[in-house]
Order: sequence, then C-alpha cells, then structure tokens
Amino acid sequence: MLIVKVDNTLPALPHVGLASADVIYIEQVEGGLTRIAAVFATTLPPAVGPVRSARITDLSLFANYGTPAFAYSGAQPRLIPMIQASSLINVGAETTNIGYYRDPSRAGNYVESLMAVPSQLLRQAPHATGAHPIGFTFSLTPPPGGRRVSSLLATWPASTAAFTWDPAAHAFLVGLNGVPAALQGGGVDEATTVVIQYVQETDSGFVDERGNFTPLSHVVGSGTGLVARNGRVYPVSWSRPSLAAGTTFVGANGRPVPFAPGQVWVALVNVASPVAVH
Repeated sequence: MLIVKVDNTLPALPHVGLASADVIYIEQVEGGLTRIAAVFATTLPPAVGPVRSARITDLSLFANYGTPAFAYSGAQPRLIPMIQASSLINVGAETTNIGYYRDPSRAGNYVESLMAVPSQLLRQAPHATGAHPIGFTFSLTPPPGGRRVSSLLATWPASTAAFTWDPAAHAFLVGLNGVPAALQGGGVDEATTVVIQYVQETDSGFVDERGNFTPLSHVVGSGTGLVARNGRVYPVSWSRPSLAAGTTFVGANGRPVPFAPGQVWVALVNVASPVAVH
C-alpha cells in the first residue's frame, strides 16, 4: 500500500494518477489551505502528483493502515524523526532519489512539477502493508433512509471542495477550490462515496516559514459527519477508539452505513464549519 501527499491548489491541476486511488483524504494545512492524501491499495497508476509535503496529522490519520509506504516532498525538520518513528515507511523525496521525477510540461512551476512513480517507491518498501480493513464497510445496495442530495460544499478558510451528484456517471463529480478537479488525460475526479468527517482542530505547535500554525485534526475519538452515496446523504456518527483501530461510520439506527464500491473521498472538516448540503 502506498500513500502519496498531493497538492490541492489551482496550479496543481490537472492532478496525475488520482483516478486510481482507493481513498482520497482532504486535510487542512497552514493558512486555511488544504492538501490531499491519496491511498493506493489495489491499483497503481504510472505516476502520481504533484507531490507535496507531509504534515503532523498524517501520522495519526494513517496509523490504522498498518505499515504503508508514505511518499511526500518536504517536511519540517522536527517532523521527520516523528515520521521515522511512526508506522509509516518513509519513501519521501528527501529519503530516496529513486521513484520521483520532474514533469517537463510543468517546468515553469517548480513546486508543482514533482511526480511520484508508485511501482518504484513500493519496490523500496517490500514489507509495506497490503489492502486490509480500516473500519469501512461496502455494499452495492444503498442503506435505507437518507435524503436526496444534489451537492455538498465543504469549506475551509482558504479552500473549498464541492461534490455534485451526476446520475449519468452514478458518482459525485469533484470540484476543488471553485473549479472541476481536472485529471491529466481528461475528465474530472469522481467519488462514488463522499464522507464528511467533522473533527476538532487544534494548534499542533508546528508553524510554517510565514509563522502560520499547522492545525492538527483529531481523528481518534468520536464525532459526527455525513456519508453521501447514490444521490443520497446520511447523517452518521464516527468512532475510532485508538490509533490502531479503524474508523467506523454508523447511522441513527446504530448500524454501519456502507459505502458504495469505488473511490471514497474523506473530507476532514472543522466541526465549527458545517458542510452545505443541497
């Protein structure tokens, strides 16, 4: 299994390789921006990117994935030993010069030109965990209840993510920061299931070069959220009792709300900023 940190700003588009991800997370970083973490467990694309830096939330967010390979470019100096001590296998760009390249078509933007080659990175992590349960359940059959939804809009101080139901595609079309989430080669990213996970955010003690604090999203514990699939949305409660435990999402009846098979997007949203549902 490979987890890749990917930029989520307008210059990062079109994204490379995200259509092959099993799960995609959106997490807040400094200045109210967000970053993407893409999990590849079943299919490896030829390349993924643009690759960007790691954050403190990654360590707890992916602790229940076992020992996945973790690809990123850059991290604060005191975060690197924490990555090394975590369950993640560090195949970051500062750790290895194999498995990364610069896309010449993005030569005018050095920050957005770094791409990862999943097959090469995983060869350097032969003991990386394969696909295994992390608390999610799946079913072709939608659960009863819920209500019809045409779109969801998640907001952070300087970023947005929109998910618009497309009956023809039988999926939610993804929009990032006000534009379609374009994929290299054409089309936009599609989510068969959208998870809104409301989390508490606190100051992690890390800051960027401008002095902006790095938020820590608390993904262990419990909270509320939404699960959207098949054009319907369901209020849920989430629970993750420990770092090693999976995250479960249950409905009002206390039963797990199954996800639709396909790509899952999980947006970690500050509990103080509820998502707009239409």
